[in-house]
Amino acid sequence: MTSEETGGAAAAPDGVVTVAETGAGTYTQQITAGRHQLVADEPVPVGDDAGPNPYDLVLAGLGACTSMTVRMYANRKGWALDKVRVALRHSRIHAKDCADCETTKGMIDHIDRDIELIGDLDDTQRERLMGIAERCPVHQTLTSSVHITTTEVS
Repeated sequence: MTSEETGGAAAAPDGVVTVAETGAGTYTQQITAGRHQLVADEPVPVGDDAGPNPYDLVLAGLGACTSMTVRMYANRKGWALDKVRVALRHSRIHAKDCADCETTKGMIDHIDRDIELIGDLDDTQRERLMGIAERCPVHQTLTSSVHITTTEVS
């Protein structure tokens, strides 16, 4: 795919996500993931609200992975799951207010994830699908120790 076909951005190689300023707004970013194009921005009054903010994109990744993981499992089992809906919220809370957290000082990031399982499922199936949601790969990444290497490229 040429840069003209992707709105000026060259397709990113598989497994690589590129992010570049668009020049259209102070913080507006063009995201290229393979052949897919997205826009990110900060909300008004900081940015132009041309797309989701970075935390919304993180939540979208977690929500999509959760839904896909639950769907794959239900399909494999042949269960009557009609639809999965995931609603997520990000906040920062005082560590002292978190009963399940190792850290007790400062602020920590908190994500609320509500999962709606629509379909003719019994209680055992629902419980199993909620457990499977905890095994979504993005959930595993966000709750593990993550190491990020940053290199300046010239």
